[in-house]
Amino acid sequence: MASLHVSRLVLSSSSSSCMRPKAAVSIPKLPKFNVSVPKIPTKKQTLSVKEPSFELDGFRESLPLPLKQRRDSDSIQRARLNAVLEEVMDRIEMHKNIGDQRNNWNSLLLSSVNMITLTAALMAGLASVNGHGGDSVTAVKIASTVLLTSATSISALMSKIQPSQLAEEQRNATRLFKKLRTELEMFLTENEAIYEEDVKEAIQRVLALDKAYPLPLIGTMLEKFPEEFKPATWWPEKKKRNPKTGLGNGWSQELEMEMREVAHVVKTRDAEEYEKLGNVALKLNRFLAISGPVLTGVSAVSSVFIGQDSGLAGIVAITCASLAAVVNTLEHGGQVGMVFEMYRNSAGFFSLLEETLNSTEKREHGQVFETKVALKLGRSLSELRDLAKKSKISQVKANEFASKLF
Repeated sequence: MASLHVSRLVLSSSSSSCMRPKAAVSIPKLPKFNVSVPKIPTKKQTLSVKEPSFELDGFRESLPLPLKQRRDSDSIQRARLNAVLEEVMDRIEMHKNIGDQRNNWNSLLLSSVNMITLTAALMAGLASVNGHGGDSVTAVKIASTVLLTSATSISALMSKIQPSQLAEEQRNATRLFKKLRTELEMFLTENEAIYEEDVKEAIQRVLALDKAYPLPLIGTMLEKFPEEFKPATWWPEKKKRNPKTGLGNGWSQELEMEMREVAHVVKTRDAEEYEKLGNVALKLNRFLAISGPVLTGVSAVSSVFIGQDSGLAGIVAITCASLAAVVNTLEHGGQVGMVFEMYRNSAGFFSLLEETLNSTEKREHGQVFETKVALKLGRSLSELRDLAKKSKISQVKANEFASKLF
């Protein structure tokens, strides 16, 4: 019994030693954070750059963005210049189609009026041979008079509007609008920043071309028989500004002097020569334009008196009708109006070249400009430089001779 009691004490003491209390230190639990990860969108979304801004205590203030404003302005001006380019392309197609139409006018009206005139002359000849044939001769005579009167009207209309000159105007307008289109496309490609002045200049060039080569006939048609020969002007008038040195960007003092000598030669020789030729073409065209309707009109009046006692009326009618056909062929078949317009356009080209050479603003690279001038004048660079040297030498000799005289 004693041993049993001792064993119980040992077991109770061991169990109490095993069940000792732990340190009572309470560690606070960390709070749980719910982190929401945004889902990646599966659809394509356009990226948008927001304007930088500050947000303080609910107060939001946007920063000024001059760069963005400038980009917006550039995009607007680019859109405006693209609109001008679209109008230029439309005008190219319009002038091309109308030029083809007026060229057809010249061919069809010329063949028609000559056929009518020669047919009427043949009928007048038959009526004059059978002067006392009765009603049949009267009918032939009336038909001849009607045909000659119609030929007179058609010939007067052709002399007034000059279809060959109209067709040449449209060809020149098409060529110049194509050139403007190329320049605008190159400008849009090479320049990132486009300003309002560039758009205004392009619009002025389009309006100047519209004024120089109008499309309608009634009201805005160019004068076909001016009192004096004037070169064509298809570029806007430039405002006079303070002159600049012109040096730099490939320009030198020698190149400046060379271009001035070339401008002097163009003005004193080429421009004056084309002006003389233009005056000759103008006078010839005016003479032919008057002669054609007058001859057919005289023939029409003479055909009325065919069958009278004298046979002179028939001779006059036949002769004048034949001469009228020849005159119409020379005027419209030879396209004298087109030749006059060609001289007028060439004189305008020399005026523009002279103005460009004497200008000191907005010049391109000197060597590029020299190459363009040489090609426009149909010369090589060496020939252009020799031309400038000869002009300078001749001017020096002329000044020396004048100084000796006085």
